[in-house]
Amino acid sequence: MTKEKKIETEVKKIKPSKEMVKITIDGKEVEVEKGSYILNAAEMLGIKIPTLCYYKHVQPYAACRICIVEIKRGKKVRYVTACNYPAEDGLEVTTFNERIRTIRRINVEFLLARCSKVKVLQDLAAELGIEKSRFGQGEEECILCGLCVRVCNEVVGAKAIAFAGRGIERHVTTPFNIDSERCIGCGSCAKVCPTGYIKVASTEEDKIVHRDITLGPNTAIYVPTMQAVPNKPVIDTTSCIYFRNGKCKICAKICPAEAIDHEMPDKIEEIEVGTIIAATGFELFDPRKTMQYGYGRFDNVITSLEFERMNCAAGSTGGKIVLANGEEPKSVGIIHCIGSRDKNYNEYCSRVCCMYALKFAHLVKEKTKAEVYDFYIDLRSFGKGYEEFYNRLLEEGVRFIRGKAAQVYNEPLYPEEEGKLIIRCEDTLLGRVRRIPVDMVILCPAIEARKDSPELARLLSLCTSKDKFFAEKHPKLAPVSTASDGIFIAGCCQGPKDIPDTVAQASGAASQAMSLATKGSIEIESATSEIDKDKCTGCRICNDLCPYHAIEYIDADKISKINEALCKGCGTCTAACPSGAIAAKQFKDIQINAEIEGVLA
Repeated sequence: MTKEKKIETEVKKIKPSKEMVKITIDGKEVEVEKGSYILNAAEMLGIKIPTLCYYKHVQPYAACRICIVEIKRGKKVRYVTACNYPAEDGLEVTTFNERIRTIRRINVEFLLARCSKVKVLQDLAAELGIEKSRFGQGEEECILCGLCVRVCNEVVGAKAIAFAGRGIERHVTTPFNIDSERCIGCGSCAKVCPTGYIKVASTEEDKIVHRDITLGPNTAIYVPTMQAVPNKPVIDTTSCIYFRNGKCKICAKICPAEAIDHEMPDKIEEIEVGTIIAATGFELFDPRKTMQYGYGRFDNVITSLEFERMNCAAGSTGGKIVLANGEEPKSVGIIHCIGSRDKNYNEYCSRVCCMYALKFAHLVKEKTKAEVYDFYIDLRSFGKGYEEFYNRLLEEGVRFIRGKAAQVYNEPLYPEEEGKLIIRCEDTLLGRVRRIPVDMVILCPAIEARKDSPELARLLSLCTSKDKFFAEKHPKLAPVSTASDGIFIAGCCQGPKDIPDTVAQASGAASQAMSLATKGSIEIESATSEIDKDKCTGCRICNDLCPYHAIEYIDADKISKINEALCKGCGTCTAACPSGAIAAKQFKDIQINAEIEGVLA
């Protein structure tokens, strides 16, 4: 590219400066972009002008007329709506005086005559000193501001709702007053509705589905996790309006960094690295496999993760512990070891279940007045302060029942069991079978290795245990290292563990990876295998057998070659070579014979 062309390209990238105008609002001067509205300028100065029909991403048309202000240019005084009157150079604006107050009172009274029980109007009336509208008391909830219609048409592009009727019969409805197939269920109309008249209808009669509760706002743009690296939001293409009908793009309009590109294609990047840390996490055991506990059949049988989401203050229930019908439970049962310590599923202990079950019991006691029953096999409160926490729960009145729950069902035998879930269990301390009626059951499922862990193990040449967790090089001396040099493991991909142990292991893995990166060289095994070129026939049997992928076939020489940096001297290739071309260093026949002679001498 020539210098002239480069300069021309750079000039094109520079955006033209926006034309600014100066206006005065309540005696304060402010400089705003030409074409913006008085309402926007007032917001910049922190001056509040009441309005019910303004949304910055649609064309305003002052339906509510509450945002009346006084403008003055020279000796001429006018009263205009601030939401759609453009800022002009030298304009003087007064946002409140007795005349403005009178006009706003009349407009609010007109709205109250239609919608007297709408809270936002009642609050405005109280601010303006209106006790009762002189024009009547209407029972409607919609003030006909048209925000929902404009958002649906201009932003979403669905055009699923519109105005119908004239005069006092005017109302918002779907085309021809029938269910509209054009509605995509985005909820934008309900979001901008100032009175709350529009609501997103539930398909299950407002029943809470615990499996659908999310952590945080349920939007198309979100940060995957609070600790995400990089900590940047992503777009869910299945929920984003633009990817559904090509409209909206509000996020791109308001992003100050202009960082949102809806046309950006997906791409796969290949990055060359020197070390790898495998921290792929875990999966929870699917309680549907244990049909006796009723998960998936009873609405109020939930998993520990679903309870955690429900308890989160940023979740859909606002942190309230509720049943499927929205009511607070009066009794809760917590069942340990679902799928763990069980020969039918996983024989190992998941390690964290006991303590988070105790935490759940404490939270239920703290947030509700429910009775809590904790069903356990053995309570393993092994950590610092854990036993003290268990004793604290005993004092709080949590009822611990030693014995694995056998079944959860809803077949009452006694009047007090009507409408309850029945937990049938064996109380080993009392030596008898019991029936415990509860409103909610929380299952503590096992921690399992991810289903794709065998595939990743083959890719990274890692060993796995019989439970499919990644195996460490040595359980005591090398707990974060693996049989493949430069590849480390951390967290629950190696086995069930709690947060402190995961953090400690991750720190160890990170320091091991850094030590290799800063060293610049590695030590290789001394007892590796080597191939005799004269004996190798190029059969490639060793290539397929090597678990570390340390042997490659050289097409030019028609023989195989061993990469000493990858070879671990396991001897698999040595034993399998049909021509005897592969020998393990330090273990050649002459060396072994010499050792035998030395022992027998």
